[in-house]
Amino acid sequence: MKKNTIWSGYYKRKKRYWFTACILLSLVILLACIMMVYGNTIYMPGTVLEVLKGNETKGAAFTIKTLRLPRMLAAIFCGAAFGLAGNTFQKLLGNPLASPDIIGVTSGASVAAVFGILVLKWNGNIVSILAVLSGLFVSSAIYYFAQGDGFSNGKLILTGIGMQAFLNALISWMLLKASEYDVSSALRWLSGSLNGVSMDQVPRLMVVVVFSTVAIFLLNRHLEILQLGEAHARVLGIRITATRLGLILCALLLIAFATSVTGPIASVAFLAGPIAARISGSGKSNLMTSALTGCVLVMVSDLVGQYAFPSRYPVGVVTGILGAPYLIYLLIRMNRMEG
Repeated sequence: MKKNTIWSGYYKRKKRYWFTACILLSLVILLACIMMVYGNTIYMPGTVLEVLKGNETKGAAFTIKTLRLPRMLAAIFCGAAFGLAGNTFQKLLGNPLASPDIIGVTSGASVAAVFGILVLKWNGNIVSILAVLSGLFVSSAIYYFAQGDGFSNGKLILTGIGMQAFLNALISWMLLKASEYDVSSALRWLSGSLNGVSMDQVPRLMVVVVFSTVAIFLLNRHLEILQLGEAHARVLGIRITATRLGLILCALLLIAFATSVTGPIASVAFLAGPIAARISGSGKSNLMTSALTGCVLVMVSDLVGQYAFPSRYPVGVVTGILGAPYLIYLLIRMNRMEG
């Protein structure tokens, strides 16, 4: 009887997980259609399909192919990247505060992008490449400084928070010293925006997201064992250091490339994992639902920022507003648990 109850609970959780994933995927498809159809000019779905097939429709081809299509694809793949990377960090380090935008990973990409825009006067793909390289370098430095006498999750988080504070101060200093004509471009990038995303940025983002996602899914079973503790992992023959480095590298690639395209979209990596865990239920890996939740957060926030207010706001402003109350709630809850 007890065995049947256990299996019954397992299948119920599995059924809930896949039901949630299907709902989220349907929502992503619906939002993608809205982003392609709706705007200053509303196009019928048939017109959008004709343009995507290659039939040049007067007045619609430029808007759909050059503006809306890359924006929609960037929202999907960057949202998935932020959501999956944030969930991976949080599970690997066992702390909901272990989000890339809190432990300094995104700040590493941001400081290089601001330096490239304000000091070197670069733009476009060169700034994106510089942001990727800097994000990976700073992340490696955080991991190195967190080693000490041995790897510690808490030490990595504290090191990352300290690094983030230093890098944010450096960004503020560059903004103060820069010409007022250049500051607006840097602030636009720092706010996290889908404006100006071009189609030539999307293919490499797609390749990195697909590659890193597959790698994280392959390492997911080892990640679940690592969550039980290093002692259990060693007994079960898990190569702890290699698994940890592989997961961190894949998550860093996701964050670095997504940030290089849209800038640091605040709070998506922080919120996607906990929301996915809540709606898909406990006892089941939520990698897929966290990626889809990230997509939904970015797409909904972009639509809200573009059309819900008299003035238009970058997507990062809307997601940042969503993340701030949750961070305060999380800190209060953790403080009560310690008390």
